[in-house]
Amino acid sequence: MSGKAAASGTGYDGILWCIVIALVAVGVWGNSYFASESVLLRTIVLLALAGVAGFIASRKAKGRAAITLGKEARTEIRKVVWPTRQETTHTTLIVVLVVLVVALLLWGLDSLLSWIIAMIIG
Repeated sequence: MSGKAAASGTGYDGILWCIVIALVAVGVWGNSYFASESVLLRTIVLLALAGVAGFIASRKAKGRAAITLGKEARTEIRKVVWPTRQETTHTTLIVVLVVLVVALLLWGLDSLLSWIIAMIIG
């Protein structure tokens, strides 16, 4: 008996996921079909469709798992210690200097090898 309940739940899940996919497809198609309409209006309709699709998806186990993942990711992002402006500037300058030094070394090596090959070939 539990096999029938699981099977009917799976069919119901499949129907709901098809509805979610259909809503996303309608949003993509409608956004291109109504390209001449106001961007604000299209954005509002797309957000509404995304909200309905998200609500339907959140009713299923996979949708709840995706929401949990998003919440956990947000928590982890809050734990990140972001560099200060000065640290970012210093790191950027170091990267630029290293790139210039390596570029000069490769240019010198290329010139040296070209000169050696030119001497060998004649």
